[in-house]
Amino acid sequence: MQAETNRIALVAGASGMVGLALVRHLASRSDYARIIALSRRPLPIESPRLANRIIRFENMETELRGLSCDDAYCCLGTTLRAAGSQQAFRAVDHDLVVRFARLAQGAGAKALVAVSSAGAAPDARNFYLRVKGETESALEALRLRSLYLLQPGLLLGARAQWRPAEALGRVFMPLLNPLLLGRYECWRGVDVEIVAAAMRTAALSGRLGVHRYSGRALQALARSGKAPVRA
Repeated sequence: MQAETNRIALVAGASGMVGLALVRHLASRSDYARIIALSRRPLPIESPRLANRIIRFENMETELRGLSCDDAYCCLGTTLRAAGSQQAFRAVDHDLVVRFARLAQGAGAKALVAVSSAGAAPDARNFYLRVKGETESALEALRLRSLYLLQPGLLLGARAQWRPAEALGRVFMPLLNPLLLGRYECWRGVDVEIVAAAMRTAALSGRLGVHRYSGRALQALARSGKAPVRA
């Protein structure tokens, strides 16, 4: 893939597991002249092309006024346990994500890549998946030039915060993955490095419209130099 050295990437949620993997991935390549990483705390990464902006996401429209970018990556998200309530969870995984998308659109982003979840659907019985689905619908309604929604199963990687359920998942998912077939295949565990690679490939693919990637399509996207047709 040919480098475009004038491009600017904007990454929200850069201190999380996926966000940190993505920033490292982008910083190790020459696709962007500048990578603006938004986080609540300093990142353990240094690069001459990396600008780590410590912000309060509640006030991001004010703190990021005048910002411009070519591609935006959204890695914002929390858990019900960390949020403390369904209302607080929705405030992050829906409201904050949509606000960032609007900000990126106003900043000139030609592409938005957002991490969602396998099984996301506005009519899902599960609250978590329902919010994820409603968020996807809200992002579609913005009519962005290019919108890429990545829907991984269980994310595998090292988190700053200890999550017992996910720790067990990282141990057992490699054993369970081969058993998840057919419609259950999308729930297979996927390493965050694969998700990060897929996000970059999606943004640089230039495909117009809305595209969703899960399961094998997400894996193929990470391996390829161009976005494949969804499986």
